Amino acid sequence: MSRSMGLKEFFMDACSPNCRVILIGSLPFDSHAEAVKTIFEFAPDFPVWPQLPMRSKEGMVRQFLSGMPGLVDREDRFFIDSGADGFETQMAGFYESYFKASDDDLFLKDSRFALEMDTAAGFFDMVNSLEHRNPKPVGIKGQVTGPVTTGIGVTDQRGRNIFFDDNLLDVMVKLLALKAKWQVLQLKPLGCEQAPMIFIDEPGIVSFGSSAYISISREMVMAALQEIIDTIHQAGGLAGIHICANGDFSLVLESDTDAISFDAYSYFDNLVLYKQQLLGFLEKGGMLAWGIVPTLDPEAVDMESTETLMERFEMQLDTLIGFGVAGQALLHQTFVAPACGAGALTTDRALKVLEMTRNISQKIQYRIR
Repeated sequence: MSRSMGLKEFFMDACSPNCRVILIGSLPFDSHAEAVKTIFEFAPDFPVWPQLPMRSKEGMVRQFLSGMPGLVDREDRFFIDSGADGFETQMAGFYESYFKASDDDLFLKDSRFALEMDTAAGFFDMVNSLEHRNPKPVGIKGQVTGPVTTGIGVTDQRGRNIFFDDNLLDVMVKLLALKAKWQVLQLKPLGCEQAPMIFIDEPGIVSFGSSAYISISREMVMAALQEIIDTIHQAGGLAGIHICANGDFSLVLESDTDAISFDAYSYFDNLVLYKQQLLGFLEKGGMLAWGIVPTLDPEAVDMESTETLMERFEMQLDTLIGFGVAGQALLHQTFVAPACGAGALTTDRALKVLEMTRNISQKIQYRIR
């Protein structure tokens, strides 16, 4: 999509979500090839490259840390050793690479900001599959772990979260931003109809405002997210934010993100507490990845069906229509999605999640044709 086109005009064309399936990358497989095949089976219009958390280096936090100065990666733990000999030299080298990669796409391609086979093999398997696939999908989804989730999920050598170290925070945000840009530049030439969409996965944002993280300000969170969003946009991509828990939804609704992926199964009532911000987000053409299919509670996966989840979705849709949102426009701006990744589920439950997501999408699309 051309940024000059305007989001409202974009949603009226064939590339709009239109209740198509979009998935979260995490799946309970050990084979990337099997994961890619499964993704195309259930989400052929907007595939996502798979993340396989049963592989230790594909864990949510570790996966995007390669290239970070001071990274110590042991079998039992990883951390940033900011007290190591030569750390200042590593920091200087990082910024030198950052400024060069920001201005030189050719340099970025093979820089420390590139995804690697040992931590993101699913990206390369997906790209290889897309190169040989015709017709191309409408769009393609990538992801990076968000700055809050990373910042409170990684510590320095003293056990202190790196979000509380201004220097490490700045480096971490810039690392994630250019890893997102790198994905956009790798995915754009594949020939999808829509610009690549890179989601910032931020379950950790639920920690904002809690007593344990009282020193994390709203301004810090907004600035970190916005730097990554801006970098994605400047590269020609679309930006999304994924939150699979409760939290201050105004943070993301008031950002410049193009899409919000949320756990509608468990937290729809919390989202609509931010009525004015939500209406403003939708009015400017924002997309919702409506996570109506549960993933975090195995018993809920077992209990629910396509029919029960359709009823829940329709009730939620009616709530937004009651706010004054035009139903048809809302459906054009909506993806159907799982609440979160399925990587922690059994394979059978994960496949049920994907099947229910696809079935709901098909039922809604049939109605809006």
